[in-house]
Amino acid sequence: MNTPNPTGTVADAQQDNWLDRYAPEAVKPYGRLARWDRPIGFWLLFWPCAWGVGLAAVAEPLFGFGWGAVLLMFIGAVLMRGAGCTFNDIVDRDIDMKVARTRSRPIPSGQVSAAEATYFLVAQALLASAVLFQFNRFTVWAGVASLGLVAIYPFMKRITWWPQLFLGLAFSYGALVGWTSQTGALGWAPLVLYAGTILWVIGYDTIYALQDVEDDALVGVKSTARLFGANVRPAVATLYAGAFVLWNVAALMAGGGMIFSVISLVAAGLLAWQLWTLDATVPENPLIRFKNNHFVGVVLTLALLADWVW
Repeated sequence: MNTPNPTGTVADAQQDNWLDRYAPEAVKPYGRLARWDRPIGFWLLFWPCAWGVGLAAVAEPLFGFGWGAVLLMFIGAVLMRGAGCTFNDIVDRDIDMKVARTRSRPIPSGQVSAAEATYFLVAQALLASAVLFQFNRFTVWAGVASLGLVAIYPFMKRITWWPQLFLGLAFSYGALVGWTSQTGALGWAPLVLYAGTILWVIGYDTIYALQDVEDDALVGVKSTARLFGANVRPAVATLYAGAFVLWNVAALMAGGGMIFSVISLVAAGLLAWQLWTLDATVPENPLIRFKNNHFVGVVLTLALLADWVW
């Protein structure tokens, strides 16, 4: 049974956001389904792509920084994040009805049917494919290979305490795609970057999942937030520390130097702030710390750019 939602707004979206204010009424439910009202998700999907492109520029300075590739990947990130969220909501529609934060989403609230959501999913996937086919053959096949990770992720919360690991495998994949878009092949440096980014994603999504711990326990949804319990802060600290070390190792393997290492300390400071001030008992606290990872993405991109320039 659908949950009535006369205003159509979504509980975990910022109130009076641009979608609710300006989009045509017919578009709003689909924009909410794709999370256009919450851009943090596509930024977090995009930044590893930019890192992969930046790492390739550091490794091969004469190639330069692939600004065109970065623009295409940003468009692709918006489309794929929207497609992934749409697929996730189709799969999770029964669970979402039982969780306070998600029962106002378009499918459980009746704004969009599962069939309509499926058509929207296909449309977004086709557009994302058109973007992907602008790249070299190796990158196209690498992108296609990532679809398996996208497909299995929504089911992982039902069978493992580590769904955040599978999110990390999918959300970090842009690090590989960004690199191959410039080089046409893989290498150890992007693989290390990918590994570090997976740890980062597990860490920030654990913080995000703190919002739903009680509801998840009631409906039987697993997460690293529930798994770590009272040890969530040291566990995420370990993940973040591992990510920071691997990012710096990847930069060194690609030929980076002191410039990246110094600037990346700003990212380390942001991660440390998240953990130092984390308090799951305060409303909005985990969400704000989760969103702070956008600036981690900005800093590391600037660090790679600076290392390439100098």
